[in-house]
Amino acid sequence: MSSTPSGIRPETRYVDTPHGNIAYQVFGRADAEARNIVFITSALTNLDAIWDEPSAARFLDRLGTMGRVVHFDMIGSGVSDPIPVRSTWLPIESNVADIRAVLDAADMPQVHVYGDVEGGFFAMMLAALDPGRVVSMALVNCMARVLRAPDFPIGVPPDAAETLSAMYKAQHGTTGALIELTAPSVADDPRFRTWFTRYQRLCVPLGLVGRTFDWFAETDVRAALPTIQAPTLVVTRRDARYHRASHGAYLADHIAGAQLIELEGSDTLPFHAGDFGPVLDAVEEFFTGRTEPIATKRMLATVFLSDIVGSTARASEMGDERWLDLLADHDRIVRSQLDRFGGSEVKMTGDGCLAVFDGPAQAIQCAIATLSLLTDVGVVARAGIHTGEIEVRDGDIGGVAVHIASRVMDEAQLGGVLVSSTVKDLVVGSGISFAESGVYSLKGIPGEWKLYGVDLGGA
Repeated sequence: MSSTPSGIRPETRYVDTPHGNIAYQVFGRADAEARNIVFITSALTNLDAIWDEPSAARFLDRLGTMGRVVHFDMIGSGVSDPIPVRSTWLPIESNVADIRAVLDAADMPQVHVYGDVEGGFFAMMLAALDPGRVVSMALVNCMARVLRAPDFPIGVPPDAAETLSAMYKAQHGTTGALIELTAPSVADDPRFRTWFTRYQRLCVPLGLVGRTFDWFAETDVRAALPTIQAPTLVVTRRDARYHRASHGAYLADHIAGAQLIELEGSDTLPFHAGDFGPVLDAVEEFFTGRTEPIATKRMLATVFLSDIVGSTARASEMGDERWLDLLADHDRIVRSQLDRFGGSEVKMTGDGCLAVFDGPAQAIQCAIATLSLLTDVGVVARAGIHTGEIEVRDGDIGGVAVHIASRVMDEAQLGGVLVSSTVKDLVVGSGISFAESGVYSLKGIPGEWKLYGVDLGGA
């Protein structure tokens, strides 16, 4: 696929995904040696309207000198299809799947990833889930989590988050007051502010924007950081008021080998109103020097484990022949649902299954459907789900994440679906409901673990 020379608006194309049609553009260098770059930014984008602002066009043109660039509007934003469920956003795994579809459509089997502000959430998850595809990654004004927590003191306090959420909704498409936080260098420029408020209206409708800040505020990708293998550059602005430098320092501390660059200034608007030259200089130097593909033996995945409750007693009660018939029904049902929800079978365990998924929402939906169908044939089953780093070896998988999923399943002694807090944090926007099950000491796993039961009826 060809790219678009500097100064010419690129053609908007579409790729059909299970969530809807994703709009994307390809621009920049078109020579055979050009590196592939994917620009992933916040949910508020509009591929057509962004080129109306000269500073944004200059930013994208400069990015295009580094290679062949693809950018896109995620579902619910800009000229992509609306979100299927009103007033909510898709879970992060769905957006990562859409990014992969865009990269496939643009013929980019390997890419350098530019993650910008909240787009960093998706960039980091892409690098963790698909390490063979990501050659290197630059994270510019990004964060692993927004809200403060006992183990995340740099986050936004709850009362400040409520204030920000209210401001986010009130200023959208009217005052454009958000730029006072994200682009103070142009906050007093009437021309830019007029364009920006119109741009907001063209990006996301007011009825949906009320959920946008809250969606990002509930997102937490800290579990993915230790699994990222791609060489990573973290760029922050020293005086940024929202995308603060401390968040970049946290990322650099928790991604192995990551480099950290702190630049002067406070502008963190996705297309860098103000002086974006030093940012792109740093990113270009980093991308130019990283060309080796990443090994894929380690990766982030969602581990799904299930088994039949009381299988030993049940087998003794039924006798060998009837038990074998029941196991055949079990295996058929489990495999049909793995295929339906995109899971990859690792192995059947006699009275259960070990499988992996790209994302936890898919794994939970698979567990719900599987347990329901098993009930129809007289089988009470349970499932445990955890997202973490796995090792792939000789058709099998290993690693602490597998052991954790097994221990989580063990706690579901009466059946049902139990998940770790990591899984719960990653399915924001999925519509899945949880009930806190308690805090557990999992055998052989350090620390205490908060587990959640899935609301089977609500899901």
